[in-house]
Amino acid sequence: SAVARPWERKFLGYSLTWHKAPKVRIAPVSRQRLIGKLRGVLRCARGRNVQRTIETLNPILRGWAAYFKLSQSKQCLEELDGWIRRKLRCILWRQWKRPYTRATNLMKAGLTEERAWRSATNGRGPWWNSAASHMNAAFRKAYFDRLGLVSLLDTVRRLQCLS
Repeated sequence: SAVARPWERKFLGYSLTWHKAPKVRIAPVSRQRLIGKLRGVLRCARGRNVQRTIETLNPILRGWAAYFKLSQSKQCLEELDGWIRRKLRCILWRQWKRPYTRATNLMKAGLTEERAWRSATNGRGPWWNSAASHMNAAFRKAYFDRLGLVSLLDTVRRLQCLS
């Protein structure tokens, strides 16, 4: 036990917001623990198909969403969903390696030839490119939904409606 403000403490992975009418939220420590676990899974994904990586991620994400379904704050879930998709885009960019492969795959994903070549030869690193507009235009949320990636926000909302 400790003496501190309610929003500075955590209990069973949850915390409270600092508002006048506080809401239950996911504790920052819990969020960091999930990110650490996902980093371990995604580090092994560089040589694998993205589909298989998503199949490995889904049980972790489903279990985490089921545990934190009582959360009333959606900001943390939105940020985690976006971070996971960005990491998957980063993996794709790294797997492509060469500018020709990058340009070809971006054109297959729906970008124009000029934009694909400009993006493939921009000289920036994979993490920067994973959040760039060309990767977001080519690989939107719907693309990862089609591959079967579990969205934390959608799962928590669905579970809250059921109970």
